[in-house]
Amino acid sequence: MNLTQRILIGMGLGLALGVGFQAADLVSNDFIGAYVLDGAIDAGGKIFVTLLKMMVVPLVFVSLVCGATSLGATGSVGRLGGKTIGLYLATTALAVSLALILALVVDPGLSAADEQNGAVAFDAYQAKDAPSVKDTLINIFPSNPIQAMADGKMLQVIVFALLLGLALSRAGDAGSRIAGFFQDLNEVMMKLITMVIQLTPYGVFCLMVKLGATVGWVEIGKVLAYFLTVASALILHGLLVYPTLLRILAGVNPLTFLRKMREPMLVAFSTSSSGATLPVTLRTVEHRIGVNNNVASFAVPLGATINMDGTAIMQGVATVFIAQFFGYQLGVDALLMVILTATLASIGTAAVPGVGLITLTLVLGQVGLPIEGIGLIIGVDRLLDMLRTVVNVTGDGTVATIVANSEGQLDKETLRDPNAGAVAQVPSDT
Repeated sequence: MNLTQRILIGMGLGLALGVGFQAADLVSNDFIGAYVLDGAIDAGGKIFVTLLKMMVVPLVFVSLVCGATSLGATGSVGRLGGKTIGLYLATTALAVSLALILALVVDPGLSAADEQNGAVAFDAYQAKDAPSVKDTLINIFPSNPIQAMADGKMLQVIVFALLLGLALSRAGDAGSRIAGFFQDLNEVMMKLITMVIQLTPYGVFCLMVKLGATVGWVEIGKVLAYFLTVASALILHGLLVYPTLLRILAGVNPLTFLRKMREPMLVAFSTSSSGATLPVTLRTVEHRIGVNNNVASFAVPLGATINMDGTAIMQGVATVFIAQFFGYQLGVDALLMVILTATLASIGTAAVPGVGLITLTLVLGQVGLPIEGIGLIIGVDRLLDMLRTVVNVTGDGTVATIVANSEGQLDKETLRDPNAGAVAQVPSDT
């Protein structure tokens, strides 16, 4: 079996086992709960996610230094950066627009009378303070690059790697020698990623067992219309908007692209983290799809940091849902403000923990809606987070492919080869 089949089997078996534990009321059993679910299963899932996260900072730093060195030598870093950031913002604006249209058609909001009758109950939500625009801009630049790497502040790591790569491209022979070292180190990192990817089916199994045993299914029923609306918008964006852009802007067969992106999408669904999925995404985009390292090492890490199409979709639907719940009418000016705020917030708050709810707080504040309404959707946000991470990761690959094609750095022979870069095809040392 190939890796995708093994991941799907692990995911299905894990979810079935977790749901079985919950249905049989074994979660409350002292042995099952303490030693199986919270013990071995939880440890296995966390170790797998930790292994993925272990590679994120060194991989982003090394690959981005290599990419910036090559781009700096050709003088194309500014053009490439403009295309990449512009596409990320454009897809985010499309995502939130699609979400608003679908939400206004479906009308997922519940009236306040429904809440008073006990149809929906929610906990008070304590909003975190969002950073100011000034602080956000200042925090992009690292005062201590090593500390930024230790703290996982990815925007600061990206800025330092770009500057170092540009410096290497202009440092003559000394820069060439150090750049060669980074190129070799990048090859080693790719081999390390391949080793960890082999563990994916087992890690996914553990994560899905935990999810199946603990997910609050009752909460889904309470806000089912909201859940289905967000899920539908995410699916439409992933299967309609991205394929259309790929076909029109890059001349790429969307089905071929989506087949090649299966493994990052499955890992994203299991981990709910674009950052944790980054090593798998970068390897797939470069070795399976055929995007040159110069583009992939720049566009994919940047996308994992600032591309939030899935989150923007959630914000659009959640805004309409909360407005309808509390009986607010959103005019055209308010809807345009939602689109603008959600799009800009995808970059402005990228380095802040809990970014989805913080940016939703910003959006609600801009249109005068009560922030307490976020408590309505917290119960189902865990499952939706899995879906929107898949959309975010797919968007990273889409933008990298389109930009690479525009720069003449997309190997379409690799893209068309179904076995190119497959983990099972990696030759052994013997």
